Amino acid sequence: MYLDVADLRTFYDLPLGRLLRVLIGGQIRTLWPSLERQSLLGLGYAGPFMRPYLGSAERCIAAMPARQGAVGWPREADNAATLVDETSLPFSDAFFDRIMLVHALDHSANPADLLTEAWRVLAPGGRLIAVVPNRRGLWSQSELSPFGYGRPYSRSQLKNLLRSCLFEVTGDREALFLPPTRAPFILRSARSWEGVGRRLWPAFSGLLIVEAEKRLYRGVPAETSNNPLRVLRPVFVPEGTPVGMKPVRRSLSDKSS
Repeated sequence: MYLDVADLRTFYDLPLGRLLRVLIGGQIRTLWPSLERQSLLGLGYAGPFMRPYLGSAERCIAAMPARQGAVGWPREADNAATLVDETSLPFSDAFFDRIMLVHALDHSANPADLLTEAWRVLAPGGRLIAVVPNRRGLWSQSELSPFGYGRPYSRSQLKNLLRSCLFEVTGDREALFLPPTRAPFILRSARSWEGVGRRLWPAFSGLLIVEAEKRLYRGVPAETSNNPLRVLRPVFVPEGTPVGMKPVRRSLSDKSS
């Protein structure tokens, strides 16, 4: 279930929210240092993390799900936000080079359908970043931030979901190793917590940040044969055929009949 967009905007204006923007945004920029002349779609509530690309990206659009609600974004420029149905995006095929999912997969009732739509509007070879709460982390257990209200994922669950929707995982990062708190003395040492946690307990980060690339093909297992030339014959697998189903080959006697 999506949180209200007004609550999300209020959180990211608070000191804790501004700190999370810095810590999470730094890991996103490690994966995407520049989006020069590329188009970017943010789905969910990704505006706070899209802001660094406003000056360089060719196009930035913040798509906010109808169940969440929408607010104008960015505040200092012409509105680039739109209200959408996350399972039926109002964009043509292969429209964007990059997609950022924040407060999306963890709140959507149909994460696979959401990813299917993201795959459709992503250009061939385009990349996606998904930010979700870590099932093992403390932030998914705390109601101090929006990351405590959605469905958390383990690393393997998130990667399997992406692969099942025809994405190839290309990288991953972690964020939020400090405990969920508003205590000023802990927030002031947030960077130290991040550095120590990344070295000592990476599996218990608060968030998982996974990058994946749009995949245009589906592999078919090779057949075992004594004939070395047999494996070079192409196998046609129609769309919708279950993976692993072998094509039926008729013998010469069958053809003559």
